[in-house]
Amino acid sequence: MSEKKMVLDVREVPKLSKWLLFSIQHLFAMFGATILVPFLTELSPAVALVSSGLGTLAYLLITKGQIPAYLGSSFAFIAPITSAMAIGGPGGVMIGSFLAGVVYGALSLLIAAFGTDWIIKVLPPIVVGPVIIVIGLGLAPTAIDMAMNVDGEYSGVHFSAAIVTLLITVIGSLLFRGFFGLIPILIGIIGGYVYSLIISAITNVKVLDATGVQAAWDKIVSSNSFGEAIQSIFLVPDFVLPFVTFNPADVFSWSIVLLMVPVAVVTVAEHIGDQMVLSKVAGKNFIKKPGLHRSILGDGVATIIASLLGGPPNTTYGENIGVLAITRVFSVFVIGGAAVLAIIFGFIGIITELIASIPTPVMGGVSILLFGIIASSGLRMLIDNNIDLGIKRNLVISSVILVIGIGGAYVNIPVGDVDVTIAGMALSALIGLILNLILPEKESGYGNGNMFATPEDEE
Repeated sequence: MSEKKMVLDVREVPKLSKWLLFSIQHLFAMFGATILVPFLTELSPAVALVSSGLGTLAYLLITKGQIPAYLGSSFAFIAPITSAMAIGGPGGVMIGSFLAGVVYGALSLLIAAFGTDWIIKVLPPIVVGPVIIVIGLGLAPTAIDMAMNVDGEYSGVHFSAAIVTLLITVIGSLLFRGFFGLIPILIGIIGGYVYSLIISAITNVKVLDATGVQAAWDKIVSSNSFGEAIQSIFLVPDFVLPFVTFNPADVFSWSIVLLMVPVAVVTVAEHIGDQMVLSKVAGKNFIKKPGLHRSILGDGVATIIASLLGGPPNTTYGENIGVLAITRVFSVFVIGGAAVLAIIFGFIGIITELIASIPTPVMGGVSILLFGIIASSGLRMLIDNNIDLGIKRNLVISSVILVIGIGGAYVNIPVGDVDVTIAGMALSALIGLILNLILPEKESGYGNGNMFATPEDEE
């Protein structure tokens, strides 16, 4: 395998003056997407930052400091978390997240024992691609509602904030270069925030409420001593702790398990895709060394850590892979620095209040693009693997998955005195897997067979 030119190799330690800047750049790259997930699911953004930082450090430890990957909030879990929240509240979500992390661990053991060939038989592109599309399009109504409506009523002023945010994000994604080209989501949110502040003053329509930010700032500047100011700056996030905030036995539900656990199977395929891209970018084969089983286990442990704190499940971030590709700085010490900064940010009260004050239509505007990108990623998987939808078998499987997943179909299964519900993405994925197993001509669903190809395979 040819060695690509690097500014810093994976195990190189940067100079202190550059270390901080490199780490801040990674923090900005993940920031917008990581806080968006808890914002949409009514979890704490501060806890999400802390859990992403701790999860990343755990990931680096498990992968022996050999994979420069940052972990943040997973978009695939947004819809399941929202449904699980309605059933069991934050505690129920944490139970589901914990079990999803356990699934990652179980899959890592299977991969360590049997290799990776069996995965494509269970998760061929013809199943995974449409399910990813379902994840994105299933969230589309949420994005539009956030962008257009206030308490269920249409608001043109709020919708304008969403459109401005969307336009800034799109322009940034297409035209910005260098460092700014890595953070179009964050720039879009900042631009939408400023617009909301201006439009609120002009129209007297309260699009933005910054009273929490003002209160936090006033508390800092009114401090009588340096020590008191420090205490005003740092606040403990709203952690959701098992046996402290909630009793696991009181919130456990099979419906929550069936809502959240199957998502882990789909996100494993996304994880493998990220590892392929990262391997190509770095010119190293991370699938073989330190091994796919270690990277998947790292994802699982990061998700378990998040579930024990009250954060959303974690996954490796494509945004940060983009940073690596452009900067050629592959040092895991830079990634670790970003993780430490994320943890610190989670404990700074004024930052937490600033995040909480982001207007709903601003997040809705960003979500329109991001949720569409998720759906397009599923479409790209089908294209990259040369899946022929002219073959009736593939057309049937993809069509059934899409309509069941997006249409909101569900199945109630009586378990004792309660009904366990399988719905949305989980149901569509399950039916897709069954159809793939029973329908003939299975080879057509694998496409070109390169779904999990490594850089060595391509040379």
